[in-house]
Amino acid sequence: MDYITMKNIILLSLTMFLSACGSQNVKPINTVDYVDLDKFMGDWYVIANIPTFIETDAYNAIETYAMNDDGTIATTFTFHDSSPDGELKKYEPTGFIVDEQSNALWDMQFIWPFKAEYRVIYLDDDYETTIIGRTKRDYVWLMSRQSSIDEDSYASLLAYIESQGYDISKVQKVPQVWKEETTGIDNKQENMQ
Repeated sequence: MDYITMKNIILLSLTMFLSACGSQNVKPINTVDYVDLDKFMGDWYVIANIPTFIETDAYNAIETYAMNDDGTIATTFTFHDSSPDGELKKYEPTGFIVDEQSNALWDMQFIWPFKAEYRVIYLDDDYETTIIGRTKRDYVWLMSRQSSIDEDSYASLLAYIESQGYDISKVQKVPQVWKEETTGIDNKQENMQ
């Protein structure tokens, strides 16, 4: 891991940790009732977000989850920096299930000992669209199994984000600009070479 990547991971971890410290008096966002982890695993395209500093100029952002044998979640977050052909960035935090009744409240750890809150606040019945939020309402991620969603669905999900106390003027669409019309793991690997 190069120096700049390590520096970014440390800064991101500290930023998320310190912002969590300031959220103690903020009303938590409710999570979904239950997340079937087996269904939730796999690739999620980041459609929109209130970005952390590392993902401000992200293109083709994808978050991938896989269960580890120890019950943690191997997470891979990849994107191209500044353009669809920009430098490929890759981060591999570990997810920890905090609420094992619902599986909807996680901690995400980029670097020990710092963990950041990760709440599954919306998940459709087909496990095709999800929204990840935080109590502090500083970051949010709208993700889909497809690289795009229709404008009506996007507007509805944006309204949901706003109903959870977020300032939607901070939400940015994440460009998903792929070489071919197909999406999924084969396309992801082709576009990351």
